[in-house]
Amino acid sequence: MDADDRLTADLADDLDGAFDALVVAHQDRLYTIALRMLGDAGDAEEAAQDALVRAYRALAGYERSRIAELRLRPWLTTIVLNRCRSVAARRATRGPRPVSIDGDPNRPLAEPSAPEAAAPTEVAERHAEGERWAARLAALPTPYRAAIVLRHVDGLSYPETAAALGRPEGTVKAQVHRGIALLRTMLEAEARREIEEMTA
Repeated sequence: MDADDRLTADLADDLDGAFDALVVAHQDRLYTIALRMLGDAGDAEEAAQDALVRAYRALAGYERSRIAELRLRPWLTTIVLNRCRSVAARRATRGPRPVSIDGDPNRPLAEPSAPEAAAPTEVAERHAEGERWAARLAALPTPYRAAIVLRHVDGLSYPETAAALGRPEGTVKAQVHRGIALLRTMLEAEARREIEEMTA
C-alpha cells in the first residue's frame, strides 16, 4: 500500500482528522502545477488553495466507499486544473508571466538548483536559460502545456494524465508528442536565429 492509498483509507475513516495530511502531501505539487499552467505565483497560490477547499467540500459529500476508491493524484490534479481554467478566464486580459516550471519562480527552469559555490556568471546563465524555458512552455497551446506538465514534470502516468485531463489516453500521448515537437521547433528556430546573428 503506497502513501496515497493509506491516505485515502484514512480520509475514508476520518476526513477531518486526515485532511491535514492530504494538504501536507499534495499542496506543493498542486501549487507547482498551477504555477506552470498560470505563470503567476499569486494566481497559482489562489488556484491551489481553492482546489484544496473544493477537494474538502467534495470529500465531505462522498460516501466512505467512494472516498476509499479515489485515486488522489489524478483526482486532485483535475480539481486544480479546473481552478486554473477559472483563474485564467478571469485574468484573460493580463498576459502570463513566464516563470520556472519547477515551481520556484526564482529557480532556473533547466537546472534543479544552482550549486552554492557557483560563479555569479554561471548563476546568471542558468537563470537566463530558465527564463527561456519558461517562455517556451508558456508559448505552447494550453492542451499541450497541460499534457507535458502533468506527464513529464509532475510525473503522472499516461492513464493518470488522461484521467486528470478528461481526455482519451491516445489523445494525451499525441498532445505530449506534439508539445515536445513544438518545443523542439522553438529550439531549432532559436539556434538558426543565433547563427544568423553571428554571421550577419
